[in-house]
Amino acid sequence: MGRIVVEVMPKPEILDPQGKAVAGALPRLGLDQFTGVRQGKRFELSVDGEVTEELIDAARKAAETALSNPIIEDVVGVYDAEGKR
Repeated sequence: MGRIVVEVMPKPEILDPQGKAVAGALPRLGLDQFTGVRQGKRFELSVDGEVTEELIDAARKAAETALSNPIIEDVVGVYDAEGKR
């Protein structure tokens, strides 16, 4: 069984209140090395058999049409979970 990972992030100009909340909490936990946080989404799509280029293309289409809102989000990654693509 193969897995394809799809990563979606808010567009840079879109406010990210969850990321802002996490960024504010990190220094209180002693983690002050980070200058900002953006919260995104990760989807894992399972497929029967090996991941092929055709399946990656289908996952990319799913990402652009169903898994993200293109008005406020960018699809930033579509790849084989095993790192082959």
